[in-house]
Amino acid sequence: MTETSTRPGPLRETLTYFWWFYTPFSRMSASDIYDLVFTNSYSENGLYLNLGYWKNAANIDEACQGMATLLAETGELGPEHDLLDVGFGFADQDMYWLERFAPRSITGINITKSQVELARKRVADRGMSDRIDLREGSATAMPFEANSFDRVFALESAFHFHTRERFFGEALRVLRPGGRIVLADMARLPPSGGMMQRMNQKNTWRFYSMKYDVPKENADDVHSYARKMEAAGFVNVRVESIREHVFGPLHRYMAREPKFLERWHPLARFPYKIALKFDADKVYSAYDYLLATGEKPKA
Repeated sequence: MTETSTRPGPLRETLTYFWWFYTPFSRMSASDIYDLVFTNSYSENGLYLNLGYWKNAANIDEACQGMATLLAETGELGPEHDLLDVGFGFADQDMYWLERFAPRSITGINITKSQVELARKRVADRGMSDRIDLREGSATAMPFEANSFDRVFALESAFHFHTRERFFGEALRVLRPGGRIVLADMARLPPSGGMMQRMNQKNTWRFYSMKYDVPKENADDVHSYARKMEAAGFVNVRVESIREHVFGPLHRYMAREPKFLERWHPLARFPYKIALKFDADKVYSAYDYLLATGEKPKA
């Protein structure tokens, strides 16, 4: 397939953006959202879609790869591991993980057909199809046998899953005993401050959930997130906020790099241009960003 074969025409694309983002109560599925956005990605040189881990990054490409590195290092990914990547986007992280960490195999599952098709082509063009197997399917009903993988990663995708609890159950099932799950995930920051601030946080999260296909069951904070992983059966669970290395640095980068937004459709740029007039703490007051890991019991 070509990058243009699944994209709507300019008029339909514009109307869809307007209907999705600018009309009250309109909703789209995660798959439809990513079909619409397609290759209008955050990064400049690749097709990464994550917000980036900015602790040691100077630009969006370094930050996006930095987030992939953080997951791999947290999961201690190595040559003895079979990895499942859930929600792989365009497979940038999979190709990177294969080159740098050399797992025995990588299997990916993704519900968005256009991403699967293009990702497969990109992997094939790099000569990696023998070790990266990309499939279309659901994170909450995985077509894999129990005890199939040593690692399960989800890089900024699990907030879409209907629901996280079902995904955690599936992840535990397909992991081998002693295997590990690692997630970088959007979450809800507990409301704080005065009445107006708490109301703004509540409304911001409600709008975000509606527009980006986040089930109400996924309105987790750092504590409920850990409880859900433990309830699914994971042990040695660790969930920490890394929001200080995500939202603020990204916001400042967008402000100083106007080309960042130029890769997006004009109707997608407009809300972010408005947001850049405000401090990052206000814009992202409802959001947390979590790094989470746990293990499947060995016995």
